[in-house]
Amino acid sequence: MTLTTIFKLMQRWAAAKQFCLAACLLVCASLLLSFQGTRAPRKFELVALAPQFWNLIDRDAKLTTVADQFGFTEGPVWDPAGLLYVSDESLNKIFRVYLDGRRETLIELGDPDGNTFDRHLRLLDCASVLRAIIRIDANGKYAILADRYQGHRFNSPNDVVMGPDGAIYFTDPTLDLPKGQKQEIPFQGVFRLDDEGNVTLLVNDMSQPNGLAFSPDGKRFYVDDSEQKNIRVFDFSSDGVVRNERVFGEEKEPGGVPDGMKVDESGNLFVVGPKGIWMWDANGKHLGTIVLPEQPANLAWGDKDYSTLYITAGTSVYRIPTKAHGFVPYLRNLN
Repeated sequence: MTLTTIFKLMQRWAAAKQFCLAACLLVCASLLLSFQGTRAPRKFELVALAPQFWNLIDRDAKLTTVADQFGFTEGPVWDPAGLLYVSDESLNKIFRVYLDGRRETLIELGDPDGNTFDRHLRLLDCASVLRAIIRIDANGKYAILADRYQGHRFNSPNDVVMGPDGAIYFTDPTLDLPKGQKQEIPFQGVFRLDDEGNVTLLVNDMSQPNGLAFSPDGKRFYVDDSEQKNIRVFDFSSDGVVRNERVFGEEKEPGGVPDGMKVDESGNLFVVGPKGIWMWDANGKHLGTIVLPEQPANLAWGDKDYSTLYITAGTSVYRIPTKAHGFVPYLRNLN
């Protein structure tokens, strides 16, 4: 064997070694990606951080799926007729969802978000694409109640609640500002809308205001901030003015951000947060978390006694019974 032949063999061996190394790296990367793609999904779990947690939910409470295979669910509202209204931000529809899993389209609407009833049990929706608060009738026809503040278009109304004074309160972050459209209001606000269509600014110093709720006695107003990952509380007066802003609690763990919230008749808060629904007492103590298989976005009290939580999470709608009795603001104002 000549020296030249030996040199060529050495070159081939080196090339083969590099190829094997590259192949090994490729196989390792593929296995890693495969593992990440097939990780076990998050499981339902009740995680108590304080004994009071079990005063609000049974240790043996079961989470069940009402319906699935949606795009992205939001804004559940319980109808006393025995069904839910649910927004689908991906399919651009609001559905009537029945407890047997059936669904029917109420309206096709670009990126609908949070919903509630008014005091006449008419459906209100935060219509992101329209950049408006709208009212929808039983036939799927809508009317715009408000889409501007001082002549400027809202950003993308996100969640809505009836106030103790009968007015409509809503958040207006830029989270769903339609692509290609400009922000006209230079802040992300919280607003009040009265029966005459007058829009009043309440809060303008939050990064991305999202879920909101009132305490049962009407003296506290809660708003969470998805970017700051906290819950703020304000003193509320009967003239529709909020004062004395302070941080009620923080939800800064990985796995999700503050979003929709509801309150029970005792003043406990049920707030979307990392991995599920965070339960807080009225003093700002985190009592525990309902961990869900999919990251939730919003929730509503339902069933005849309003003691069941209906939760919109990812592609599904879930339900879980509680020991609490839900505070439903529009039921206090029915006329």
